Amino acid sequence: MTDRVNAGGLQVDKELYDFINDEALPGTGIAPETFWSGFDGLVHDLAPRNRELLATRDELQTRIDAWYRENRDQPIDLAEYKTVLQEIGYLVPEGGDFTVDTANVDPEISAIAGPQLVVPVTNPRYALNAANARWGSLYDALYGTDAIPETDGAERTADYNKVRGDRVIAYVRRFLDATAPLADGSHAEVTAYAVANGTLAATLEDGRTTGLANPSLFAGHRGDAGAPSSVLLKNNGLHIDIVIDRAHPVGRDDKAGVRDVVVEAAMTTIMDLEDSVSTVDAGDKVVAYRNWLGLLKGDLTDRFEKGGRMVDRALNADRTYTAPDGSELALKGTSLMLIRNVGHLMTNPAILDRDGNEAPEGLLDAM
Repeated sequence: MTDRVNAGGLQVDKELYDFINDEALPGTGIAPETFWSGFDGLVHDLAPRNRELLATRDELQTRIDAWYRENRDQPIDLAEYKTVLQEIGYLVPEGGDFTVDTANVDPEISAIAGPQLVVPVTNPRYALNAANARWGSLYDALYGTDAIPETDGAERTADYNKVRGDRVIAYVRRFLDATAPLADGSHAEVTAYAVANGTLAATLEDGRTTGLANPSLFAGHRGDAGAPSSVLLKNNGLHIDIVIDRAHPVGRDDKAGVRDVVVEAAMTTIMDLEDSVSTVDAGDKVVAYRNWLGLLKGDLTDRFEKGGRMVDRALNADRTYTAPDGSELALKGTSLMLIRNVGHLMTNPAILDRDGNEAPEGLLDAM
Protein backbone atom coordinates (compact mmCIF):
# COMPACT_ATOMS: atom_id res chain seq x y z
CA MET A 1 0.00 0.00 0.00
CA THR A 2 1.25 3.47 -0.90
CA ASP A 3 2.50 5.52 2.05
CA ARG A 4 0.80 8.91 1.79
CA VAL A 5 1.08 12.26 3.59
CA ASN A 6 -1.85 14.64 4.02
CA ALA A 7 -0.97 18.08 2.69
CA GLY A 8 -4.07 20.22 3.11
CA GLY A 9 -6.74 18.45 1.11
CA LEU A 10 -4.22 16.41 -0.85
CA GLN A 11 -2.98 12.88 -0.25
CA VAL A 12 0.61 12.88 -1.48
CA ASP A 13 2.86 9.87 -2.00
CA LYS A 14 5.52 10.20 0.70
CA GLU A 15 8.43 9.73 -1.73
CA LEU A 16 7.22 12.66 -3.83
CA TYR A 17 6.36 14.70 -0.73
CA ASP A 18 9.86 14.26 0.69
CA PHE A 19 11.51 15.07 -2.63
CA ILE A 20 9.61 18.35 -2.96
CA ASN A 21 10.30 19.38 0.63
CA ASP A 22 13.89 18.19 0.95
CA GLU A 23 15.31 18.69 -2.54
CA ALA A 24 13.18 20.91 -4.77
CA LEU A 25 12.12 23.70 -2.41
CA PRO A 26 15.36 24.51 -0.52
CA GLY A 27 16.90 27.66 -1.94
CA THR A 28 13.69 28.86 -3.59
CA GLY A 29 12.46 30.89 -0.64
CA ILE A 30 9.15 28.99 -0.70
CA ALA A 31 8.16 27.24 2.49
CA PRO A 32 6.72 23.71 2.17
CA GLU A 33 3.45 24.83 3.78
CA THR A 34 3.09 27.63 1.23
CA PHE A 35 3.83 25.31 -1.67
CA TRP A 36 1.42 22.58 -0.69
CA SER A 37 -1.33 25.05 0.18
CA GLY A 38 -0.98 26.65 -3.25
CA PHE A 39 -0.88 23.33 -5.09
CA ASP A 40 -3.88 22.11 -3.08
CA GLY A 41 -5.82 25.12 -4.38
CA LEU A 42 -4.74 24.50 -7.96
CA VAL A 43 -5.76 20.83 -7.91
CA HIS A 44 -9.17 21.44 -6.35
CA ASP A 45 -9.83 24.42 -8.62
CA LEU A 46 -8.60 23.10 -11.96
CA ALA A 47 -8.99 19.30 -11.78
CA PRO A 48 -12.84 19.44 -11.69
CA ARG A 49 -12.80 21.83 -14.65
CA ASN A 50 -10.43 19.50 -16.45
CA ARG A 51 -12.81 16.57 -15.90
CA GLU A 52 -15.67 18.67 -17.30
CA LEU A 53 -13.68 19.47 -20.42
CA LEU A 54 -12.73 15.81 -20.92
CA ALA A 55 -16.39 14.85 -20.57
CA THR A 56 -17.28 17.44 -23.22
CA ARG A 57 -14.61 16.00 -25.50
CA ASP A 58 -15.99 12.48 -25.00
CA GLU A 59 -19.50 13.72 -25.79
CA LEU A 60 -18.34 15.43 -28.98
CA GLN A 61 -16.45 12.32 -30.06
CA THR A 62 -19.50 10.14 -29.38
CA ARG A 63 -21.71 12.37 -31.55
CA ILE A 64 -19.13 12.45 -34.36
CA ASP A 65 -18.80 8.65 -34.23
CA ALA A 66 -22.61 8.32 -34.38
CA TRP A 67 -22.77 10.56 -37.46
CA TYR A 68 -20.17 8.43 -39.22
CA ARG A 69 -22.08 5.25 -38.41
CA GLU A 70 -25.31 6.74 -39.74
CA ASN A 71 -23.62 7.88 -42.95
CA ARG A 72 -21.16 5.06 -43.46
CA ASP A 73 -22.62 4.11 -46.86
CA GLN A 74 -22.89 7.69 -48.15
CA PRO A 75 -20.24 9.92 -49.69
CA ILE A 76 -19.26 12.69 -47.32
CA ASP A 77 -20.77 16.06 -48.17
CA LEU A 78 -18.22 18.49 -46.71
CA ALA A 79 -20.71 21.34 -46.42
CA GLU A 80 -23.17 19.12 -44.55
CA TYR A 81 -20.39 17.71 -42.36
CA LYS A 82 -19.24 21.22 -41.46
CA THR A 83 -22.80 22.13 -40.51
CA VAL A 84 -23.02 19.09 -38.24
CA LEU A 85 -19.75 20.01 -36.52
CA GLN A 86 -21.04 23.54 -35.99
CA GLU A 87 -24.35 22.30 -34.59
CA ILE A 88 -22.69 20.09 -31.97
CA GLY A 89 -20.24 22.83 -30.98
CA TYR A 90 -17.11 21.21 -32.36
CA LEU A 91 -16.62 24.17 -34.69
CA VAL A 92 -17.32 27.64 -33.29
CA PRO A 93 -17.61 30.99 -35.08
CA GLU A 94 -14.33 32.56 -36.07
CA GLY A 95 -13.32 35.41 -33.81
CA GLY A 96 -12.05 38.81 -34.77
CA ASP A 97 -8.53 39.67 -35.86
CA PHE A 98 -5.89 39.72 -33.16
CA THR A 99 -2.15 40.10 -32.74
CA VAL A 100 0.31 38.42 -30.43
CA ASP A 101 3.43 40.11 -29.13
CA THR A 102 6.35 38.23 -27.59
CA ALA A 103 9.19 39.39 -25.40
CA ASN A 104 12.21 37.84 -23.69
CA VAL A 105 12.32 34.90 -26.12
CA ASP A 106 15.61 33.02 -26.12
CA PRO A 107 17.62 33.49 -29.34
CA GLU A 108 17.82 29.69 -29.73
CA ILE A 109 14.08 29.87 -30.45
CA SER A 110 13.62 33.34 -31.94
CA ALA A 111 16.71 33.83 -34.09
CA ILE A 112 19.03 30.81 -34.42
CA ALA A 113 18.18 27.95 -36.75
CA GLY A 114 19.66 24.72 -35.44
CA PRO A 115 18.88 21.07 -34.65
CA GLN A 116 16.71 20.00 -31.72
CA LEU A 117 17.05 16.79 -29.72
CA VAL A 118 14.41 14.89 -27.74
CA VAL A 119 15.63 12.76 -24.85
CA PRO A 120 14.01 10.90 -21.92
CA VAL A 121 14.68 12.97 -18.81
CA THR A 122 14.55 9.79 -16.71
CA ASN A 123 17.98 8.77 -18.05
CA PRO A 124 20.67 11.11 -16.66
CA ARG A 125 23.34 9.97 -19.13
CA TYR A 126 21.10 10.63 -22.13
CA ALA A 127 19.92 13.95 -20.70
CA LEU A 128 23.49 15.14 -20.10
CA ASN A 129 24.61 14.00 -23.55
CA ALA A 130 21.75 15.88 -25.18
CA ALA A 131 22.34 19.07 -23.19
CA ASN A 132 26.05 18.93 -24.01
CA ALA A 133 25.32 18.38 -27.71
CA ARG A 134 25.25 22.16 -28.05
CA TRP A 135 28.88 21.68 -29.11
CA GLY A 136 30.31 18.71 -30.94
CA SER A 137 33.60 17.60 -32.47
CA LEU A 138 33.36 17.60 -36.25
CA TYR A 139 36.40 15.33 -36.38
CA ASP A 140 34.75 12.72 -34.13
CA ALA A 141 31.41 12.93 -35.93
CA LEU A 142 32.99 12.34 -39.34
CA TYR A 143 35.45 9.68 -38.20
CA GLY A 144 32.77 7.59 -36.49
CA THR A 145 30.03 7.70 -39.13
CA ASP A 146 29.59 6.71 -42.75
CA ALA A 147 29.91 10.34 -43.87
CA ILE A 148 33.45 9.24 -44.70
CA PRO A 149 33.30 6.11 -46.92
CA GLU A 150 35.18 3.05 -45.66
CA THR A 151 36.97 2.47 -48.95
CA ASP A 152 40.59 2.21 -50.04
CA GLY A 153 41.97 1.68 -46.56
CA ALA A 154 39.70 4.16 -44.74
CA GLU A 155 37.90 1.57 -42.64
CA ARG A 156 36.87 2.25 -39.04
CA THR A 157 39.22 0.14 -36.93
CA ALA A 158 39.78 -0.44 -33.21
CA ASP A 159 42.93 1.68 -33.34
CA TYR A 160 43.29 5.05 -35.04
CA ASN A 161 43.33 4.71 -38.84
CA LYS A 162 45.47 7.51 -40.27
CA VAL A 163 44.05 7.06 -43.77
CA ARG A 164 40.57 7.67 -42.43
CA GLY A 165 41.83 10.48 -40.21
CA ASP A 166 43.43 12.25 -43.18
CA ARG A 167 40.14 12.06 -45.06
CA VAL A 168 38.33 13.54 -42.09
CA ILE A 169 40.78 16.43 -41.93
CA ALA A 170 40.49 17.05 -45.68
CA TYR A 171 36.69 17.02 -45.40
CA VAL A 172 36.79 19.57 -42.58
CA ARG A 173 39.12 21.87 -44.52
CA ARG A 174 36.63 21.80 -47.41
CA PHE A 175 33.90 22.60 -44.90
CA LEU A 176 35.85 25.61 -43.67
CA ASP A 177 36.46 26.76 -47.23
CA ALA A 178 32.71 26.60 -47.89
CA THR A 179 31.53 28.27 -44.69
CA ALA A 180 34.32 30.76 -43.94
CA PRO A 181 36.52 31.01 -47.06
CA LEU A 182 39.80 32.84 -47.00
CA ALA A 183 40.34 35.87 -49.19
CA ASP A 184 43.18 33.99 -50.82
CA GLY A 185 44.03 30.30 -50.79
CA SER A 186 42.48 27.48 -48.81
CA HIS A 187 42.30 26.49 -45.15
CA ALA A 188 44.12 23.34 -46.29
CA GLU A 189 47.17 25.53 -47.04
CA VAL A 190 47.25 27.31 -43.67
CA THR A 191 50.34 26.79 -41.51
CA ALA A 192 49.36 29.20 -38.73
CA TYR A 193 46.38 31.21 -37.54
CA ALA A 194 46.76 34.50 -35.67
CA VAL A 195 44.70 37.50 -34.68
CA ALA A 196 45.88 40.96 -35.68
CA ASN A 197 43.96 44.19 -35.06
CA GLY A 198 40.77 42.29 -34.34
CA THR A 199 40.85 40.28 -37.56
CA LEU A 200 41.91 36.76 -38.47
CA ALA A 201 45.28 36.38 -40.18
CA ALA A 202 46.23 33.07 -41.79
CA THR A 203 49.73 32.24 -42.95
CA LEU A 204 49.84 29.99 -46.03
CA GLU A 205 52.42 27.42 -47.04
CA ASP A 206 54.05 29.81 -49.51
CA GLY A 207 54.54 32.45 -46.80
CA ARG A 208 51.67 34.72 -47.81
CA THR A 209 49.31 36.06 -45.17
CA THR A 210 45.61 36.34 -45.85
CA GLY A 211 42.37 36.92 -43.99
CA LEU A 212 38.77 35.86 -44.34
CA ALA A 213 36.94 36.76 -47.52
CA ASN A 214 34.21 38.04 -45.19
CA PRO A 215 36.02 39.44 -42.11
CA SER A 216 32.74 39.68 -40.18
CA LEU A 217 32.72 35.87 -39.84
CA PHE A 218 35.56 36.12 -37.32
CA ALA A 219 33.93 36.03 -33.86
CA GLY A 220 36.84 35.74 -31.43
CA HIS A 221 39.74 33.72 -30.12
CA ARG A 222 41.25 32.11 -27.05
CA GLY A 223 44.82 32.43 -25.80
CA ASP A 224 47.51 34.69 -27.14
CA ALA A 225 46.48 36.66 -30.22
CA GLY A 226 49.73 35.82 -31.99
CA ALA A 227 49.35 32.09 -31.37
CA PRO A 228 45.74 31.45 -30.32
CA SER A 229 44.59 28.18 -28.81
CA SER A 230 41.35 28.49 -30.73
CA VAL A 231 39.84 30.62 -33.46
CA LEU A 232 36.09 31.25 -33.36
CA LEU A 233 34.08 31.77 -36.53
CA LYS A 234 30.38 32.43 -36.95
CA ASN A 235 28.27 31.52 -39.97
CA ASN A 236 24.49 31.75 -40.23
CA GLY A 237 24.24 32.32 -36.50
CA LEU A 238 26.19 29.17 -35.56
CA HIS A 239 29.75 29.11 -34.22
CA ILE A 240 32.73 27.10 -35.44
CA ASP A 241 35.72 26.71 -33.11
CA ILE A 242 39.06 25.81 -34.69
CA VAL A 243 40.98 24.29 -31.76
CA ILE A 244 44.77 24.58 -32.00
CA ASP A 245 47.20 22.48 -29.96
CA ARG A 246 50.54 21.56 -31.51
CA ALA A 247 51.35 19.25 -28.60
CA HIS A 248 48.25 17.10 -29.18
CA PRO A 249 48.73 13.87 -31.21
CA VAL A 250 46.41 15.19 -33.93
CA GLY A 251 47.57 18.79 -33.82
CA ARG A 252 51.22 17.72 -33.83
CA ASP A 253 50.83 16.23 -37.31
CA ASP A 254 48.72 19.12 -38.67
CA LYS A 255 50.53 21.88 -40.50
CA ALA A 256 48.41 24.53 -38.72
CA GLY A 257 48.42 22.71 -35.40
CA VAL A 258 44.66 22.13 -35.57
CA ARG A 259 43.65 19.26 -33.30
CA ASP A 260 39.88 19.58 -33.79
CA VAL A 261 37.08 21.69 -35.19
CA VAL A 262 34.15 21.98 -32.81
CA VAL A 263 30.82 23.22 -34.10
CA GLU A 264 27.59 24.42 -32.53
CA ALA A 265 25.04 21.71 -33.17
CA ALA A 266 21.92 20.98 -31.07
CA MET A 267 20.63 24.40 -30.07
CA THR A 268 17.63 23.12 -28.11
CA THR A 269 16.74 19.90 -26.31
CA ILE A 270 13.31 18.66 -25.23
CA MET A 271 13.73 16.91 -21.90
CA ASP A 272 10.83 14.53 -22.28
CA LEU A 273 8.35 13.45 -19.63
CA GLU A 274 5.90 12.09 -22.17
CA ASP A 275 6.49 10.12 -25.36
CA SER A 276 9.94 8.61 -24.74
CA VAL A 277 9.42 7.66 -21.09
CA SER A 278 6.95 5.81 -18.90
CA THR A 279 6.37 7.51 -15.54
CA VAL A 280 3.40 5.74 -14.01
CA ASP A 281 3.77 6.39 -10.28
CA ALA A 282 5.47 8.65 -7.75
CA GLY A 283 8.74 6.71 -7.83
CA ASP A 284 9.02 7.19 -11.59
CA LYS A 285 8.09 10.84 -11.28
CA VAL A 286 10.72 11.51 -8.64
CA VAL A 287 13.43 10.04 -10.88
CA ALA A 288 12.39 12.38 -13.68
CA TYR A 289 11.93 15.42 -11.45
CA ARG A 290 15.29 14.87 -9.73
CA ASN A 291 17.11 14.77 -13.07
CA TRP A 292 15.28 17.89 -14.29
CA LEU A 293 16.13 19.66 -11.04
CA GLY A 294 19.80 18.72 -11.50
CA LEU A 295 19.76 20.09 -15.03
CA LEU A 296 18.24 23.37 -13.88
CA LYS A 297 20.70 23.72 -10.99
CA GLY A 298 23.60 22.56 -13.16
CA ASP A 299 24.75 19.85 -10.76
CA LEU A 300 23.42 16.70 -12.46
CA THR A 301 26.13 14.07 -12.92
CA ASP A 302 26.25 10.44 -13.96
CA ARG A 303 28.91 7.73 -13.71
CA PHE A 304 28.88 4.80 -16.09
CA GLU A 305 31.15 2.28 -17.78
CA LYS A 306 32.18 2.90 -21.37
CA GLY A 307 34.85 1.05 -23.30
CA GLY A 308 35.96 -0.84 -20.21
CA ARG A 309 36.50 2.23 -18.02
CA MET A 310 34.35 4.35 -15.76
CA VAL A 311 33.27 7.73 -17.13
CA ASP A 312 31.94 10.69 -15.16
CA ARG A 313 29.66 13.04 -17.04
CA ALA A 314 28.42 16.50 -16.07
CA LEU A 315 27.05 19.56 -17.83
CA ASN A 316 29.51 21.48 -19.97
CA ALA A 317 30.63 24.86 -18.69
CA ASP A 318 29.99 28.00 -20.71
CA ARG A 319 32.70 28.98 -23.18
CA THR A 320 34.57 32.30 -23.07
CA TYR A 321 36.56 34.00 -25.80
CA THR A 322 38.11 37.34 -26.60
CA ALA A 323 35.87 39.14 -29.08
CA PRO A 324 37.35 41.07 -32.05
CA ASP A 325 36.98 44.34 -30.11
CA GLY A 326 38.90 42.91 -27.13
CA SER A 327 35.87 42.39 -24.89
CA GLU A 328 34.92 39.07 -23.34
CA LEU A 329 32.55 36.92 -25.35
CA ALA A 330 30.60 34.27 -23.43
CA LEU A 331 28.74 31.47 -25.21
CA LYS A 332 26.46 28.90 -23.66
CA GLY A 333 28.01 25.49 -23.17
CA THR A 334 24.70 23.63 -23.25
CA SER A 335 21.58 23.62 -25.36
CA LEU A 336 18.48 25.53 -24.37
CA MET A 337 16.55 22.92 -22.40
CA LEU A 338 12.80 22.66 -22.74
CA ILE A 339 10.52 20.37 -20.76
CA ARG A 340 7.68 18.42 -22.38
CA ASN A 341 5.04 17.56 -19.82
CA VAL A 342 2.35 14.89 -19.88
CA GLY A 343 -1.03 16.34 -20.87
CA HIS A 344 -4.17 16.78 -18.82
CA LEU A 345 -5.75 13.74 -20.48
CA MET A 346 -3.83 11.55 -18.07
CA THR A 347 -3.98 11.29 -14.28
CA ASN A 348 -1.42 9.92 -11.84
CA PRO A 349 -1.77 8.26 -8.43
CA ALA A 350 1.17 10.19 -6.99
CA ILE A 351 -1.30 12.79 -5.70
CA LEU A 352 -4.98 12.29 -4.83
CA ASP A 353 -7.49 15.05 -4.11
CA ARG A 354 -9.77 15.15 -1.07
CA ASP A 355 -12.22 12.81 -2.82
CA GLY A 356 -9.58 10.26 -3.77
CA ASN A 357 -9.39 11.35 -7.45
CA GLU A 358 -5.98 11.17 -9.12
CA ALA A 359 -4.51 14.59 -9.97
CA PRO A 360 -4.19 15.49 -13.68
CA GLU A 361 -0.69 14.60 -14.75
CA GLY A 362 -0.24 17.93 -16.51
CA LEU A 363 -0.70 19.74 -13.18
CA LEU A 364 1.62 17.30 -11.46
CA ASP A 365 4.43 17.86 -13.98
CA ALA A 366 3.95 21.63 -13.92
CA MET A 367 4.17 21.94 -10.14
